[in-house]
Amino acid sequence: MNPFRSVGARLGLGLAIVLTGALVLVDLIVVPTLERNLVNAKLGQLREAAPTIGSQLVNSSPFTLDEVIQSAAASVNARVIYFHPLNPDNPSALRLFVFADSSSVTLGDVESDRLAPRAFLDQQPVSGTLTSDGERYAEVAYPVLGGPVVLLRASLADSLQSVQLVRRRLVIAGLIALAAALLVGYVAASLFARRIRRLERAADRIAGGDFSEPVSDRGRDELGDLAATMERMRQRLAQLEHARREFIANASHELRTPIFSLGGFLELLDEEDLDPETQAEFMATMREQIERLTKLATDLLDLSRLDVGRIRVEQEAVDLAELASTVADEFRAVAQTSGHELVVDGADEATALGDWERALQIGRILAENALVHTPPGTPVRLSTARREGLVVLTVEDEGPGIPPEHADHVFERFYRVEGGVASGSGLGLAIARELAELMGGSVELRAIPGRTIFALALPAAASEPFPREKGREAEPSLQ
Repeated sequence: MNPFRSVGARLGLGLAIVLTGALVLVDLIVVPTLERNLVNAKLGQLREAAPTIGSQLVNSSPFTLDEVIQSAAASVNARVIYFHPLNPDNPSALRLFVFADSSSVTLGDVESDRLAPRAFLDQQPVSGTLTSDGERYAEVAYPVLGGPVVLLRASLADSLQSVQLVRRRLVIAGLIALAAALLVGYVAASLFARRIRRLERAADRIAGGDFSEPVSDRGRDELGDLAATMERMRQRLAQLEHARREFIANASHELRTPIFSLGGFLELLDEEDLDPETQAEFMATMREQIERLTKLATDLLDLSRLDVGRIRVEQEAVDLAELASTVADEFRAVAQTSGHELVVDGADEATALGDWERALQIGRILAENALVHTPPGTPVRLSTARREGLVVLTVEDEGPGIPPEHADHVFERFYRVEGGVASGSGLGLAIARELAELMGGSVELRAIPGRTIFALALPAAASEPFPREKGREAEPSLQ
């Protein structure tokens, strides 16, 4: 693997680029600002001292002038030049000559100074910097009483040397920080990348169908959250895979049992010595097996049509109270056989918008679910009510209830509660919910110990027509 394609190398390189950019900005902004501040501070010091020195030079006698100018130069740590003008009344012929100088250097380096004539002509202090013989100086020219000009010149070498020292130390500190950033960034990113690779391997295992090993990460950051999400995904996929295998086994059993049964009965019917009563009994049993096959095939076909959006529903008035009575009549014989008490409690007005056949299919699924998954003698109640623009058909039983850990999954395809009655393929409730959503309603569950309530909620007939699209939900109240 190319090392420069790793997260560690890229993060370390990114940190290095950021740090280098910061150092460049410091060199371009901070260092010049520091240099400018030091120069301005030096000029300010000279400007502040110039009036006092000028007054001392003007009031000194020729015999004490040299002593005064040397003392002034020492007090401000600067060279002091005392100019006198020639031809002051003729600006074009104006010339300043050096009357006194604290330095013993030749006078040629200051006779051509440009600040002193400007100060004399403008009669106000003038300051600036200049470079002479490769060295930079700060200068202040100060006019005294309309005549002489005092020029203070101080070397900036010390200040500029301090700036260069700061720059060198910044560069050294920057290089050290750069190396540390590369090292720390690479190590930290490598540790981070190691966690990512663990998640990658876990994702590959899950993609390959191996759900046995949990996804774990001890971090409390985004990768830790991602690992927790992947672990939940692994658990759900494992459950779905288990449900799929169970469904295949159940579907195979559901198909194989009636087929073998039909084959056996057909062989028995070939015998000529069967009496009519036995033949009729065999025919009835064969019809039951065919009904089982038909129901399973219908469930699978409905799911397939729901997936491709080929199921259409009608928009018509559906009396859910009448529908509840119809469902009760269909299942009354089954309820009596299994020892269940089937009760219908309908509202006077329970007209909803929907499709009669599809709503009846949902009612059958909910009623059959209650009768099959509750012990004999358990009462099952069908009731209707109006709530906030909805009409609700409720199927309630007083059986053992659905465990809380299964309540969120009972509407999933192929899902069957463990420990329950192994009946059907686990498709009924999934079909019921998707059909309800297709009609603009919903099927909801409220499960508490000793009580289970399934509710089909559809828009009331007085509400606006709903679009025939899958996915719209209306939330019923199950209180």
